[in-house]
Amino acid sequence: MKDEDLAEPIEQEKPRSLWKIVASSSIIASMCCLPSIVLVMFGIATVSTGAALSDTLYWGEDGYSWFRPLMLLIASITVIVGLVFYFRNQGICTIDQAKRQRRKIINTSILVIIISYLSYLILNYVILTEIGILFGLPWESSRVWNK
Repeated sequence: MKDEDLAEPIEQEKPRSLWKIVASSSIIASMCCLPSIVLVMFGIATVSTGAALSDTLYWGEDGYSWFRPLMLLIASITVIVGLVFYFRNQGICTIDQAKRQRRKIINTSILVIIISYLSYLILNYVILTEIGILFGLPWESSRVWNK
């Protein structure tokens, strides 16, 4: 009975810890557009300032061409480090254990990478675009379904 009680919290923690990896990487990768929406939403910046900030960070204007690739790199590193911690918490700590659990590691890693990328696309190009348009940012031309 005690063994079943101990196994249950570990099983419940699996989706939560993976979801944190996906969400954090998507938010980090969307940092080119998220700050301008937050600044406009709280009234810290005007719409024109928010639009200029998002253009600068997204397109790399004014010497910020390093910003977007850096955020994508940090998001990728977040996914990799998160997967390492996830598998370590699952008891896969040595190379021999990783070899035995190779299929689980590969399948879980591919699934998390695909879901992270899709959530980035949905967050950045659908959700943040629509919120930005709602707050008056000039992003109508960047809607995916208008092309």
